[in-house]
Amino acid sequence: MLKRIFWAVLTCCFVTAAFAQKIYVSKADKLPNHPRLLMLKGEEKVVMQQVKKDPYWKVMQANLVEECDRILELPLLERKQIGRRLLSVSQEALRRVFYLGYAYRTTGQKKYALRAEQDMLACAAFSDWNPSHFLDVGEMTMALAIGYDWLYQLLPESSRTAIRTAIIEKGMKASLNDNDAWFHRAAHNWNQVCNAGITFGALAVYEDATDFSLELINKALNTIRPAMHEYAPDGAYPEGPGYWGYGTTFNVFFNAAIEKAYGKDFGLNAEKGFLETGLYSQHIITPGYNQFNYSDNGYRAGFSPIIFWFYSKTHDPALLYMQKGLYEQTDKSSYLRNRILPMALIFGAGSKASLAAAAEPTSIFWKGGGRTPVVFMRGAWTSGSSFLGFKAGTPSANHGHMDVGSFIFEADNVRWALDLGGENYNSLETKGVDLWNMKQNSQRWDVYRYCTTSHNTLSFNDKPQLVAGKAPMLDAGEKDNYMYAVSDLSPVYADQIPGVKRAVSLVNKDYAVIQDLYTTGKRFTKAGWHMVTEASKITILSENTALLESGDKKLYVKIESPVPVRLYVRPYAATNTYDNKPAHNAQFLCYDADLERNKTQEIRVYLMPREMKANPVAPYKF
Repeated sequence: MLKRIFWAVLTCCFVTAAFAQKIYVSKADKLPNHPRLLMLKGEEKVVMQQVKKDPYWKVMQANLVEECDRILELPLLERKQIGRRLLSVSQEALRRVFYLGYAYRTTGQKKYALRAEQDMLACAAFSDWNPSHFLDVGEMTMALAIGYDWLYQLLPESSRTAIRTAIIEKGMKASLNDNDAWFHRAAHNWNQVCNAGITFGALAVYEDATDFSLELINKALNTIRPAMHEYAPDGAYPEGPGYWGYGTTFNVFFNAAIEKAYGKDFGLNAEKGFLETGLYSQHIITPGYNQFNYSDNGYRAGFSPIIFWFYSKTHDPALLYMQKGLYEQTDKSSYLRNRILPMALIFGAGSKASLAAAAEPTSIFWKGGGRTPVVFMRGAWTSGSSFLGFKAGTPSANHGHMDVGSFIFEADNVRWALDLGGENYNSLETKGVDLWNMKQNSQRWDVYRYCTTSHNTLSFNDKPQLVAGKAPMLDAGEKDNYMYAVSDLSPVYADQIPGVKRAVSLVNKDYAVIQDLYTTGKRFTKAGWHMVTEASKITILSENTALLESGDKKLYVKIESPVPVRLYVRPYAATNTYDNKPAHNAQFLCYDADLERNKTQEIRVYLMPREMKANPVAPYKF
């Protein structure tokens, strides 16, 4: 019996030590009065001073207030769950309350506050905020926290009580259930979104739940850091640009709220790579305003309000150039669907950023390491210029695909080599797909857009990449007449070929070269090379050349190989009943090659816009 007690106590000590948290804040740290989230009392006046001076901010402010007038006519929010998610309702709650609260604070018109109060009370009355899918709780808690804090002085006590009780009971207390709130142990966007939402709730109701709020704020200050470590060393985000927008937005919400409430950031902004990640999000955008949408991401870039927080910290004009273009070419109905649009005004106008003064960035090359190493290179920032993106890493990254070694190539605003992007999660889930199982033989990898052969990478004997493999970026840089990146892809093909490396280059800021170095053994090895394109027409000109056309735009493809290649066109051919067709035209240009045994051999593919080069150069020397 004593032995059992001894081991029980010892185990308890180990568990306590493992989960020991640093105490960042205490009752000695006094918080500002309401409003304290994002904008203190009177700070909206600073924003409006800049809004009145700047034509871009003036139009955005007017459009946002006009959207709030439209929201006034919408029916109140209802608890309508889609599949396993209540997320669309939580996100609309955040959009409405954030917009309406901002409109009230910047115009003084009570109609916006009163409508926000009605939607908050409707959400507060929901049976729960769907804690089994905790993103729903995180966003809903943030929505009500912002409204409670910003409208505190205007809310009657009965509304304060109802909203505050919901924040505590359905938000903050829900985060104590480790089965639902596993985000504390994650290092991806769930961590960032949920920690931010719960922390907003804790800061909003601090006076009425001080000890509980301090517990959760300290827990968040400890547990959000593993997610922030994913930006190291350069700012690349392992989940791709769309999830960068999601996770990073809420991480910025978190950092900004902590800094505003406590007057310091407790080292959050100094986490390696975090302030640099603003540039990652801009360099990943192509001259045609698409993006390198590896993993579960969409191809079209969008105006990003959160960029202006990064500008407020760095005052780097390179952050504004693409945002100006995106804002100008985006219909207002599109950016008004962005639930965090007020952040652009709070931190853009608030930091005196001016899209009117945006200047073209000086760098045309960017590289980032970390879990998903990437390199982006372009001929210029102007429309129509060539763009080449390349990724290494692992399929096991959150939201990952079997796309290690994949590239995209854009020239003349045509996506000659594109990524199909992600699928509709709810559509797959409702059809019974085991989507979130990341094991090697999971059904996830049967989804057409997730498998190896639907990406611009390699396959051997038609086998998939190894999920556990991790391909490093060996080298990347700029030379006088080319930019390049090279990765050792061997770890994701370790059961198929002794060795394979891939180098990609953008030569003379114009054409791309894809060089693959194969090292074979005694076994027969068929190499498969795949490139998905939006070209409307593909013509095989010879055994090693092809012409891709999109309207009057052309791309010539030439292959140099020591062994015969079989060049062919493959249609988008998803065969599973659960696969959905992409929103854009897509077909594949591919080659197969039977590699020589026990030999190292290099095959080169040239992607040449507009004309066939007489003597194209393969610049990288393995």
